[in-house]
Amino acid sequence: MHLLQGIDDPRELRRLAPEQLPELARELREFLLQTVSRTGGHLSSNLGTVELTLALHYVFDTPHDRLVWDVGHQTYVHKILTGRRERMAGLRQWGGISGFPRRDESPYDTFGTAHSSTSISAGLGLALASRAKGERRKVVSVIGDGAMTGGMAFEALNNAGVHPEADLLIVLNDNDMSISAPVGALNRYLARLLSGRFYASARDAAKQVLKAAPPPLLALARRLEEQAKGLVAPGTLFEEFGIDYFGPIDGHDLNALVPTLQNLRERGGPRLLHVVTRKGHGYKLAEADPITYHGPGRFDPAVGIKPPAVAPRPTFAQVFGNWLCDMAQADPRLMAVTPAMCEGSGMVEYAARFPQRYFDVGIAEQHAVTFAAGMACEGLKPVVAIYSTFLQRAYDQLIHDVALQKLPVVFAVDRAGVVGADGATHTGAFDIAALRCVPDMVLMAPSDESQCRRMLSTAFALDVPSAVRYPRGAGIGATVDRGDLSTLPVGQAELRRQGRAPAGRRVAILAFGPVLHAALKAAEEIDASVVDMRFIKPLDGAMLQRVAADHDALVTVEEGAASGGAGSACLEELQRQGWRIPVLVLGLPDVWLEHGDPAQVTAAAGLDTPGLLRSIRARFGDLLGCANGGQRQAANA
Repeated sequence: MHLLQGIDDPRELRRLAPEQLPELARELREFLLQTVSRTGGHLSSNLGTVELTLALHYVFDTPHDRLVWDVGHQTYVHKILTGRRERMAGLRQWGGISGFPRRDESPYDTFGTAHSSTSISAGLGLALASRAKGERRKVVSVIGDGAMTGGMAFEALNNAGVHPEADLLIVLNDNDMSISAPVGALNRYLARLLSGRFYASARDAAKQVLKAAPPPLLALARRLEEQAKGLVAPGTLFEEFGIDYFGPIDGHDLNALVPTLQNLRERGGPRLLHVVTRKGHGYKLAEADPITYHGPGRFDPAVGIKPPAVAPRPTFAQVFGNWLCDMAQADPRLMAVTPAMCEGSGMVEYAARFPQRYFDVGIAEQHAVTFAAGMACEGLKPVVAIYSTFLQRAYDQLIHDVALQKLPVVFAVDRAGVVGADGATHTGAFDIAALRCVPDMVLMAPSDESQCRRMLSTAFALDVPSAVRYPRGAGIGATVDRGDLSTLPVGQAELRRQGRAPAGRRVAILAFGPVLHAALKAAEEIDASVVDMRFIKPLDGAMLQRVAADHDALVTVEEGAASGGAGSACLEELQRQGWRIPVLVLGLPDVWLEHGDPAQVTAAAGLDTPGLLRSIRARFGDLLGCANGGQRQAANA
């Protein structure tokens, strides 16, 4: 890897001769494969953008010229070329670099991303800001074909088209369509021709000539131009937005990419280059199965990803997927909706068995929720499978289109709480605080897999909006009965451990979700009572009254933002009932959680057993160590 070893920033890259770039691409791809196989991370998408990333940094003067990546899970080569090659060994690890662009990590990370469909909006803002400041710089926004399905991307295109002064190049990275015969030498020539000065000058001259032409002749000329371009490029849609379209070109052909980007660099105004790439390019196993290799853990590149010798415990997503199939078999009203999260949400089997009742709406969370609301209006029972972090994008629709109309839409909220290596952008921290304040909403947090299934059935049986929040990965391994579609009593908690401490030293821990198990272990150390609260809304007011009467201090524990979360709901209910009792609220702290192994992140947040014990002893040490504990009093005493 002699070329790669000499590149620590793009200025060194730009000193290479064009004929050296293919060899550098080969070295990058090998380095990428070896690195990700040791750390885990997004592989297929990064293998597919090696040449494109090279070409962008080779042609544009980054970081003076701004480069914005959509989603950002394809930026590993970008990181390698911008001074972070040696830090790739710590990719997505605790204390290491992020798997996404972060402004505080490098000046080359112009805009922090991890959610989809934002790059065109951000790029347009950057371009117009540079113009307003009198700075001459180019702005490039890279967006994938999947991200282009998001409504925000079209909002940005609509706005960009009315700003011909914006020096913005949009690169559409299309890795879904195959590189077929038309995308070859002829198309490369046409793309270079269309992006070159001759075509632009001829087109501009024609516009000047036709400016004074009669309207019918002008309309005819425009139709002829659109039809002629339509023969070689599917760009009519973008042209209608007022954005010049070029391509498609082979995104793995540096002899096409570099000169085309050089031509487009000299043009102004909003323009779009359509680049066709292949996920997993250069690694046959990833090319053959880009989904499996999308975000693998550690593996041997020579062997590939192999099934584990011992079957792992089912994940919560798999529990949901199984329940979805079983409930759909039992009730034909069930309709499943997902915003492009079929595999991640555990819906593959359902999609195959019930294709007429499965709706993947693309990366369009707002549409997914209102679409489900429309179904519910007609008496169907839609289930929206969505990650906690992505539900944030459809909050208005949840309130206005679902809850306000009291429609029985079920939200299966995956990835609630700590997510690990994906970090702050994907942490499910805010759904409890966001959902519990919505009238008529029922919100549940299962502590194990079996309870998750019963809560999903409970939600499905309701005639009001409901949500079941569950974490990423596996639970404790609780047995799940595939034949059980029974429900739980709404708003009823369960006492899981009765403490035996003497009066004055009695502590009760109220746990929401899987953090219950860390709480049970902590309770053994301090002889505390433990309640599995199960329902965040409605709270079990009777259980709160019971533990407040029988204990001297309460602790609430949740894997969600402590600010405004389930603990806050308990404080509100205790106040309503008139209790004065010390309460310690534990949850995710009011900071952005860093990426890393989930156990490390959980420990750093203080939500593992040692962390819970430290916090409880720090707050209630005197109470736990002496006979004179706190006492409860009525607020009006």
